Amino acid sequence: MAQLLLREIPIGAIQGVLFDKDGTLSHSEPHLLNLAKGRIEQAVQRFHGGHPKGSEISRLKSLLCDAYGLNSQGIHPGGTIAVASRHHNLISTATVFCLLGESWPQALALADEIFAAVDARQDQAPSTAETRPLLPGVISLLQSLRTAGVICAVISNDTSSGIKSFLSQNNLHDSITEIWSAEHQPAKPNPDAVKALCKLIKLAPAQCALIGDADSDLQMARQAGIGISLGFMAGWNQPPILTAHQHLIHHWDDLTVRADTKIPHNFSSP
Repeated sequence: MAQLLLREIPIGAIQGVLFDKDGTLSHSEPHLLNLAKGRIEQAVQRFHGGHPKGSEISRLKSLLCDAYGLNSQGIHPGGTIAVASRHHNLISTATVFCLLGESWPQALALADEIFAAVDARQDQAPSTAETRPLLPGVISLLQSLRTAGVICAVISNDTSSGIKSFLSQNNLHDSITEIWSAEHQPAKPNPDAVKALCKLIKLAPAQCALIGDADSDLQMARQAGIGISLGFMAGWNQPPILTAHQHLIHHWDDLTVRADTKIPHNFSSP
């Protein structure tokens, strides 16, 4: 067991930490902004058979920007492109098409076509594909947690392949023990997703901390019985608005860990 310290003040003993990925561990905003713009570009090219009217183009762009959470400063941390799964982004895209007169079956088919086209374009140009680099201070914290014997896992609305690619690009396989993706059932923000991930790492939720950049993460943590819930503020150009946290982190250097020598070495989890 280890003691977690926030700005040098002890906040609790832990045996595991569950991390959100985008906007928490990784600087994902440039990648997600490029993804959203690609989908909007494809929507304009394909809506109404590729021949939308000027007024339709303007409204289509505006509605998709609102749906994804795009604004003049970049991405709103609470927007669907920042928080939601690929499936939920597809649903929000199809809903925009319905608002512009498409039937639901047509809207779903068009959204799926657009997402597939953007995915294919990224696959065809892997050399130009944007990575999601680690935010400053992540490596140092993960190393400290590992040294203190703390088990680390990732819970994200990205796909399994997306999470694994991120871990590989940043050499984190030795630091991250397990993952829980949008393809696992149930997916976040269902609190049972947290419980299932804790079961994988053989810890009770109360023995873990969860760190995320969205209230949906933090509410999920509390409902699952997580011991310490921490909101992370530094992953986006616009700081997220968080209300469901126990503590806030403004930089990864705020958080440190030390081995708790008062805990017997033969301590075992239930």
